Amino acid sequence: MHPLIKVENLCKRYARRGFMGAAKGLLALDRVSFTIFPATTLAIVGESGSGKSTLALILAGLEHPTSGSIWFAEKEITNLSENELRKLRPQIQLIFQDPANSLNSRWNALEILLEPLVLQNKLTRAEMRRRAYFHLERVGLSPEILKRSANELSGGQRQRLAIARALALEPKLLILDEALSALDCSVQAQIANLLLDLQSSLGMTYLFITHDLAMAAHFADEIAVMNRGRIVEHGPAQKVLQQPGNETTRQLLAAIPRMSNATLPVPER
Repeated sequence: MHPLIKVENLCKRYARRGFMGAAKGLLALDRVSFTIFPATTLAIVGESGSGKSTLALILAGLEHPTSGSIWFAEKEITNLSENELRKLRPQIQLIFQDPANSLNSRWNALEILLEPLVLQNKLTRAEMRRRAYFHLERVGLSPEILKRSANELSGGQRQRLAIARALALEPKLLILDEALSALDCSVQAQIANLLLDLQSSLGMTYLFITHDLAMAAHFADEIAVMNRGRIVEHGPAQKVLQQPGNETTRQLLAAIPRMSNATLPVPER
């Protein structure tokens, strides 16, 4: 089986001005490499500033890397033109921590669901509505919410709506950038279980970005731990959790509250 995503020696350097106006570069990603196979989940775990979100933006085609290569479905996509990127983006969808910031508050839920389909301009209006209703049901939302704005929905409902909106484009990869961290524990578990159900039924592939090593261990097949733009540890989820080989991983583990497994919001795999 070929990987869906293959990243090799990815670097991202931002130019900035230092003391007395001297040019100084910020290395946000430093030779990052990994692969993700179809219908699996890789969790990228690290503290704020470790490079996780920069990586998400680059993979979604919203930022350009300084160097390195990205292969998607066996095609090199690092230096695509803007026109080629527009064709690729529906296949790689990014879901953010707070959907309230990515969902238009002036629109109702139906308009939000239809927007990406309207922009693609490949379906009739009736086909778009059918697809919107289909994916709304897939994520466990009632058609009754379609006339309500995003501001009228709970955090869990908004995140389900964001997932339905992404699924409407039938992507191959979902990038979940801290997509569970703004939710309370019970809703976290519900959304995590929904994502696992979708992975099972649709063969979805996930890049799960989080600072929560405990949730990553329960949700992901593999974990890559990042620190200062580099992957410092990478392996099967349970091995990383039980046999950490890097100090950054051990610090993340030490930050997990000492709870019993019964109280952790454990998704069902």
